[in-house]
Amino acid sequence: MRHCNITGPAGALPGLLLALAATGAQAQAARDYISIVGSSTLYPFSTVVAEQFGRTTAFRTPRVEPLGSGGGLKAFCAGVGVQYPDIANSSRPMKASEFADCTANGAGEIIEIRIGYDGIVLANSVDVAPLTLERRQIYLALAREIPNPDGSPTLVRNPHQRWRQVDPALPDVVIEVLGPPPTSGTRDAFLELVMDAGCRTFPWLEALRATDQRRFEQVCYTLREDGRFVEAGENDNLIVQKLRTNADAIGIFGYSFLDQNGDIVQGIAIDGQLPEFEAIASGDYPVARPLYMYVKKAHVGNIPGITEYLAEFVSPRALGEEGYLADRGLVPLPDDELAEMRARVRDLVVMPAPR
Repeated sequence: MRHCNITGPAGALPGLLLALAATGAQAQAARDYISIVGSSTLYPFSTVVAEQFGRTTAFRTPRVEPLGSGGGLKAFCAGVGVQYPDIANSSRPMKASEFADCTANGAGEIIEIRIGYDGIVLANSVDVAPLTLERRQIYLALAREIPNPDGSPTLVRNPHQRWRQVDPALPDVVIEVLGPPPTSGTRDAFLELVMDAGCRTFPWLEALRATDQRRFEQVCYTLREDGRFVEAGENDNLIVQKLRTNADAIGIFGYSFLDQNGDIVQGIAIDGQLPEFEAIASGDYPVARPLYMYVKKAHVGNIPGITEYLAEFVSPRALGEEGYLADRGLVPLPDDELAEMRARVRDLVVMPAPR
């Protein structure tokens, strides 16, 4: 095992000393592998880069754990030292509150790297007819409260049990949607890109957004808890397998899981656009989002291989248009964005505090 002493920048030293003191005698033995936690959407991408890195360099293969974006960032921001992760994957930007936690715990020097784009997919079994949904319909199916069907600007507990009750043009099957838990960045993005947009198709709720943002989010972002929306955990592969055995169910996950399981599931068109690679890359698919890595600068140069791992991740062979991550379903960055990310990795550029 390689040994190293984590010292970090001067600004991180107080938190670092506390972190090291907490480990007692174990503080003398530093990790000789990179610890990566976070988004289940990014898990397959980080894993394939980690495996490639372990095969082609003298460093140990990094350890990747799919804790969800929120869970990963919580662990990442808990402190500096060998007992804390080096890298957090996230399918949404770091929140200001998370950055504040990082800073309070001596880990405020963070490098933010966008690694590509992903579509949030609604999918069902290939054994049923293809389906097209509008974001308004999805909102009316999954929100805990919805606008009163009588047209008045009031809310009622969601009465819809079957898709045909949402819209007569939809199938007469029970609403059952398997989705991510609150710790997931995919869920955060789904709420923002789907539920928010569907909610705002009602003019009086759009007006509420301008006058009372907190109330708007309470109404539009709260999912029902009566069995029609089912939290299926952070394992997107498990959702895919459940769709194999339940042809009426719909799953929510990242595009790469659709790309890798086309024999089991099919993408549902949203607002008339199928979740396809080219549509996500062009911005035509309405439910797309960037993906991020967050790197703890205090660990760079102390945990072996971090800079080399990052260089592999943003290399043309991995992240380029013809790279092996594109083969896994990651939508590459445009050339100018990719050049910017490579410069951030090369120069270890620290991010400003999120607003």
